[in-house]
Amino acid sequence: MEDYFADASRLVYGCMGLGGDWDSSPVTAAHIKQAEDVIETALDNGITVFDHADIYTLGKAEQAFGQVLKNTPSLRDKMILQSKCAIRFADDAGPKRYDFSAAWITGSVEDILQRLNIEQLDVLLLHRPDPLMELDEVATAISDLQASGKIKHLGVSNMHGHQINYLQSALGTPVVANQLEMSLAFRDWLEDGITTNSAHNRQMGYAPGTLEYCMMNNVQLQAWGSLAQGKFTGGKAEFEEDVATAALVSEMAAEYGVSAEAIVLGWLMRHPANIQPVIGTTNLTRIRNCVQANSVNLSREHWYALLESARGSDVP
Repeated sequence: MEDYFADASRLVYGCMGLGGDWDSSPVTAAHIKQAEDVIETALDNGITVFDHADIYTLGKAEQAFGQVLKNTPSLRDKMILQSKCAIRFADDAGPKRYDFSAAWITGSVEDILQRLNIEQLDVLLLHRPDPLMELDEVATAISDLQASGKIKHLGVSNMHGHQINYLQSALGTPVVANQLEMSLAFRDWLEDGITTNSAHNRQMGYAPGTLEYCMMNNVQLQAWGSLAQGKFTGGKAEFEEDVATAALVSEMAAEYGVSAEAIVLGWLMRHPANIQPVIGTTNLTRIRNCVQANSVNLSREHWYALLESARGSDVP
């Protein structure tokens, strides 16, 4: 399989914070200006992949972003645009649910393209697995969307390796990305591998083999929640080990001559799975701080020191 993300930026900008509040209020000039500033800062600092979802601020994140592209169409050629669909909130028809029906996927893509003011989405990600998925129906919908030029590639989010393998069995196109929660704080994806054959592993909420499946099949791993809500970089620490890890991150940041954010992201990027962290801050200075992760190459000793500090115990 071709590695679609081979030439993409190592960081992804997550657009969930754009467009204002999660309500029905309209997109304002201030929201558009914020999106413009974020896009320019990201591009100026080498971030070329932008991640959306149709539900982010109830569609307003895509609207604000799309208005920037409408105002400056030349920006489109400088970026890889991806968006997600298939999460439906509670409405008159039913409760919160996931929807992999062909009608919902196709309609969602058409709405995404309209909000973003683009003709083709580089990557469509299916947001969360739908237990009622009809495999052939999904495959047909994706094939039709590609044939009509509305999407270029397909990815997934929050799927384990067995689900991706099953989905892939019916597709005529490779799954190019899988977006999972991965961070120095949320480590089930890592802990599963080092706690196998121990009682501790029974508490893991992670499907074994997912990391390896993605690595073997050129499925780009993207890490949402990569900064762990800032708990190691000046945010609120929940536990004693968080405080200790934040102090260690600060020490390493001084030693490497980079920001604390760069150390936390650099920890993920040091893993051989070639993880793409997704950052969602709208603070322009913090975006620049995150980009410093590209220059960090943690030593094996520092990587394990952060792991042991975050887990609050030695590795087994």
